[in-house]
Amino acid sequence: MLFSKMHGLGNDFIVIDARGKEDIDYNLLAKRMCHRHIGVGADGLLLVLNSDIADIRMRIINSDGSEAEMCGNGIRCFAKYVYERGIVKATKFKVETLAGIIEPELFVNEYGLVDKVKVNMGKPSFKRKDIPMQGDPESDAINTSIVVDGNEYRITSLLMGVPHTILFVDDVEKVDIYTLGPKIEKHEAFPRKTNVNFVQVIDKNNIKVRTWERGAGATFACGTGSCASVIAANLNGLTERKANVHLYFGILEIEWQEDGIVFMTGPAEEVFVGEYLD
Repeated sequence: MLFSKMHGLGNDFIVIDARGKEDIDYNLLAKRMCHRHIGVGADGLLLVLNSDIADIRMRIINSDGSEAEMCGNGIRCFAKYVYERGIVKATKFKVETLAGIIEPELFVNEYGLVDKVKVNMGKPSFKRKDIPMQGDPESDAINTSIVVDGNEYRITSLLMGVPHTILFVDDVEKVDIYTLGPKIEKHEAFPRKTNVNFVQVIDKNNIKVRTWERGAGATFACGTGSCASVIAANLNGLTERKANVHLYFGILEIEWQEDGIVFMTGPAEEVFVGEYLD
């Protein structure tokens, strides 16, 4: 099994050209390959597949074998991979995902390599029935509360392709995301679980985010989580609609336009290629 190891600001993936290899149990393979001691090590698998409704199709499987609808950092790595290998020729194209059609735009340097990727992430949904989240199906979950171990937390939840819950904190470095993250992820309020983002507001145009990902645990970066965090910060009057998201290994530029569409711009890196023998 040939693969490429890639990352988007530290959120790392194993990318596989799975065209013509659809009969493999990739959910099981993800658990093996993503293991950081006996496998390659990654937050998830990205599978390149043919599409009947777009230029190409992406599947993303988390390190625990569960399948995700979308991944912001993953789509940038995926776009770089398919372009630089000639699978897709254009610098703007459509990718089929479980969250719908996603449109990346590539910024290519003089050597024909992709430096940055701008992605139309679509529009968020705030209705509890879409997230999904317990409560009135038609109501939103902006600045609401949940109770964890007897403590009340103010949260904002929304669907950005995948469910996200945001908590605003004074200092993200002082939050024990390894304890609180999974408790909120699996809280009874979220029947399909949720990603959890801890957000520190720096100023009106800059925030710092640390994410506990559903199915992957703590990650260095989360693209959909960065989008959701800027949206939540704006809805709560803390930032403008356009803001920089500061992550461990760099910055994502997020813009929530007046028409509701979210754009994410950031880098993607290929680290190495290899052959998996198991």
